[in-house]
Amino acid sequence: MTKARLLRLSVVLVSIFMILLIIVYWDNVGTAHFYLHTSFSRPRSPGAITAGEDWGALPDVDEFLAKLLSSSLKQNSSIPRKTEQILVQGSNKPVLSNLEENVRGYDWSTHKDRNSLDQEKLQVERQRTLREFCANSSFTFPTKERSFDDIPNYELNHLIVDDRHGVIYCYVPKVACTNWKRVMIVLSESLLDQGVPYRNPLDIPREHVHNTSTHLTFNKFWRRYGKFSRHLMKIKLKKYTKFLFVRDPFVRLISAFRSKFELENEEFYRRFAVPMLKLYSNHTNLPASVSEAFGAGLKVSFSDFIQYLLDPRTEKMAPFNEHWRQVYRLCHPCQIDYDFIGKLETLDEDAAYLLQLLKVDRLLRFPPSYRNRTASSWEDNWFAKIPLAWRQQLYKLYEADFVLFGYPKPENLLKD
Repeated sequence: MTKARLLRLSVVLVSIFMILLIIVYWDNVGTAHFYLHTSFSRPRSPGAITAGEDWGALPDVDEFLAKLLSSSLKQNSSIPRKTEQILVQGSNKPVLSNLEENVRGYDWSTHKDRNSLDQEKLQVERQRTLREFCANSSFTFPTKERSFDDIPNYELNHLIVDDRHGVIYCYVPKVACTNWKRVMIVLSESLLDQGVPYRNPLDIPREHVHNTSTHLTFNKFWRRYGKFSRHLMKIKLKKYTKFLFVRDPFVRLISAFRSKFELENEEFYRRFAVPMLKLYSNHTNLPASVSEAFGAGLKVSFSDFIQYLLDPRTEKMAPFNEHWRQVYRLCHPCQIDYDFIGKLETLDEDAAYLLQLLKVDRLLRFPPSYRNRTASSWEDNWFAKIPLAWRQQLYKLYEADFVLFGYPKPENLLKD
């Protein structure tokens, strides 16, 4: 009887072990090649907030998965990878078929005359500011105090994972995210052109860049790994290099308005412009298409857009669209310990430094800046006709992004 029980127990344990192996290895994205290429380490401050606990404090299943996935490193360490070869750059200047990119254009100047930044000190300062305010109990904002495990699945879909190089990128719309997604596609080799992975980020068509099937995101972990998803997320967040890029919150709003409401965009016209024009401009019987509306001179004003953001009814209907949703809601900086914080204001320098830290600077270059990028100096003009009370309310709405990422309070816009 005892032998029979032992046999049954052995069968159960072996079955569980095989299931775990299948979960880890049977994945066409490359999780089996679990390259933990965290290219730089930095000391953790005592008060640092991390998504995962120390290795010694991991739950049993986390520890088991960590050991199992780490063992795959040794088995795959001798596997050559095409992306480690120096890639031949493709065409220097892409054919731009997208209206938005045609309007903006690219800045192809070399910027060699720019003052070099002390990037290492800059990163230390940005991370220190973020951690201090995350740990500061007197500074509060929605969702600040929740743990990583409390974040709903759908709120993790902005975390893009590259298992080949051990990188996680949280993309923020209107902060060079199109080109950073292109970089992630090249690094992960997740998109082929006539059977060959793309080598030059700018060769990747814009419509493919924003196709969600192209990227492995944390949101997809739920379909791939079921109840083991959170454990795998924590392991990757602990071992991978995590980065995001941010931007002055008010300038980001101006940029979002310009690209979604000043250019003809059918989706945004129907989903957002029509309700705004009805609610805040008292228009009725609006045209069915954006081209007809633009032809009739019916466009959402910046004032309409600000009213929409401040209207308490807006988020009762649905969460903010990602193009104007706050960064702290997209990337959870108080729950995820980012290794690198880039800013659009120093994009060229930050991007070059990050690619160097990731040890992929020989593989690709970050695409050049847009020539017609929305500038911080435009804020006064854009907000000139916005009532002071609205500006003050808008600042409160985006205050956490200003404070966490070290952007000064725009006093000139918030006082008479």
